[in-house]
Amino acid sequence: MKYEENAWVKSFPGAITVSDTQGVILEMNDQSVKAFEEDGGRELIGKNMLECHPGPARLKVEKMMQKKETNVYTIEKKGKKKIIYQTPWYNDGVYAGFIELALEIPFEMEHFLRD
Repeated sequence: MKYEENAWVKSFPGAITVSDTQGVILEMNDQSVKAFEEDGGRELIGKNMLECHPGPARLKVEKMMQKKETNVYTIEKKGKKKIIYQTPWYNDGVYAGFIELALEIPFEMEHFLRD
């Protein structure tokens, strides 16, 4: 089997959306395209992700981007629970934008303490 660089990103079972420092979407993996299909799917690449967020959410994302803060939360939508992980990414140590990971998780799951 021939190794294709970054093939794992494309087929990763969670949605990965990458934006630049202004919020312009640079990349979306297959799950991200599927998750945002109703909003335009792959056509969102090159558009600003801030336009996809309503008022209060938009302000929160703008603040996160300005302060380069990570935001983690869970949602329930269409009978599925997901963890959303939004965090800055860096290119050679320089702030380059934000990555959002959205992973489906079970409603009930084990939690381990590993001190």
